[in-house]
Amino acid sequence: MFKRIVVPIILLGCLLINLTGCGGAKDTIKIGLQGPMTGDYAYEGKGFQNALNMLVEQVNAAGGINGKQVELIVEDDAGDPTQSALVAQRLVDAKVVAVIGAYNSTATEPASEIYNEAGILHVTPSSTAVRLTTKGFPRFFRVCFLDDRQGLFAAKFMQEVLGAKNVGILHDNSTYAQGLAEETKHYAETLGLTVGFYDAINPDDQDFTPILTKIGAANLDAVYFTGYHSQAGLLLKQSAELGLTVKWVGGNAANNPVMVEIAGIKNAEGVFVTTEPLPKDLNYPEAQKFVADYKAKYGEEPDSVWTIMAGEAFNVIRIAMEQTKSTDPATLAEYLHTQMKNVNGLTGPILGFDEKGDRLGTIHVAYVIDATGNFVLYEKQPSP
Repeated sequence: MFKRIVVPIILLGCLLINLTGCGGAKDTIKIGLQGPMTGDYAYEGKGFQNALNMLVEQVNAAGGINGKQVELIVEDDAGDPTQSALVAQRLVDAKVVAVIGAYNSTATEPASEIYNEAGILHVTPSSTAVRLTTKGFPRFFRVCFLDDRQGLFAAKFMQEVLGAKNVGILHDNSTYAQGLAEETKHYAETLGLTVGFYDAINPDDQDFTPILTKIGAANLDAVYFTGYHSQAGLLLKQSAELGLTVKWVGGNAANNPVMVEIAGIKNAEGVFVTTEPLPKDLNYPEAQKFVADYKAKYGEEPDSVWTIMAGEAFNVIRIAMEQTKSTDPATLAEYLHTQMKNVNGLTGPILGFDEKGDRLGTIHVAYVIDATGNFVLYEKQPSP
């Protein structure tokens, strides 16, 4: 008799608790983070996670968004397109209303298809391939700047600042790197430069001696590598071992201290990188607060621009939710497309987003790696 009475009471109690959060709070806003927590790009994925953990903690301590706590759900795609699709489906199944990620364009592309079909707001901090926003997905946005603008900047930098006339362009066949290479080649030729070398590496290779030998024989003034930091580090190391004296320039995926570790400081010294400004060089109060808060929490400043860009993506979503008093992805997307104008962002003014979801305005600068292995804003920049 006792058992028959107690069991229903226990079940009823659990049901009542479930209404307020047993097994997971119902009254939370679920936001997904997709990024490479393992693999070659894990440094960037961990930066994403650190930035969002900090900002979510701050937002929740201040009362949340529209009175609701934010629940961050983190998934590792390892920068791999196949894993990316699986991760995207898991986040859809977790009932997130918005997703930040992925890091690389190759992983972002398949995920964007799934998020679009599910009707989820999707903001990438770092995927810059031009074609990503040509598919007509109404809830896809990015806070980073496009490869066509970086390609023009890189071509002008090699011509105006380095004085190059005959340049080489090397990519790795990934969505991002090939797109940036094609844009740079187009603008270099438009500016009157000779593109005396254009080729690709296999990013899974460890020995780049054959292609470096071709580069050495091409009599180039500069080589622009549009791939990622791990391969950039190996290229610099092996280039030095072969005695090549060509000037190396990397794109914004090479903007990473891991590249210097792989190459060795001596081999990386004097290498240039075209990129968005690093967090330490963003002279905005919002950026300075982010950097100070990050250092206080993690004991070091964020070295990667993509760390603060991940924070920017979160803030864009937060602002949209606060201004619309909604978590409906269609409502949030409509606000971003039509009403978000001239916001003081972490990475500079957010002028707004165009009809494709691309951020308006562009900021690129050139860095050089100094004798201590640090990325230093270069004293000369190409004309606007």
